[in-house]
Amino acid sequence: MICLELFWCFLKVGLFSFGGGYASMPLIQEQVVSSHGWLSMGEFTDLVTISQMTPGPIAINSATFVGIKIAGIPGALAATTGCILPACVIVMLIAKLYLKYRSMNMLQGILASLRPAVVAMIASAGISMLITAVWGSVEQISLGNTDWILVVLFLVCIVLLRRFKMNPILVMVLAGVAKAGIALMPKIFVT
Repeated sequence: MICLELFWCFLKVGLFSFGGGYASMPLIQEQVVSSHGWLSMGEFTDLVTISQMTPGPIAINSATFVGIKIAGIPGALAATTGCILPACVIVMLIAKLYLKYRSMNMLQGILASLRPAVVAMIASAGISMLITAVWGSVEQISLGNTDWILVVLFLVCIVLLRRFKMNPILVMVLAGVAKAGIALMPKIFVT
């Protein structure tokens, strides 16, 4: 029964994830954190990090991760299948229609009007993850609860990605090494 629930949950995610992987993050968060309680917000942030570090689309990686956590390999297969099935069907239909009607102004207008909504969904997921990473939860937001090391690390990563166009994988590795090094510093000075 849990496999069917995972399939249905990620079928809805796959069906409404317009705009790509990051646009699906609020939908996945709503399903696995808010609706079903399968993950805490901290675990969800870890899920996004792990899904970003592994090859493949973030939504599919997330579905596989949640499926394994909840019901093992059968759960992973059910969640992943649910996530990709709508995209396979929809892309086949849209490709056929797009090739036939791609020059229509109305179609181009519809596609253009979806862009701001997709950007808003991505920004919403990013803000939620930033709050969890720096403060833990919305209720804990205050200067006293701010993890300033993570804020500085976040800003350095933004500069490396935007200004220096550094490879995102390298930025993630450097951030992990930097945080590990910072965590070990007091231990080095104590011994």
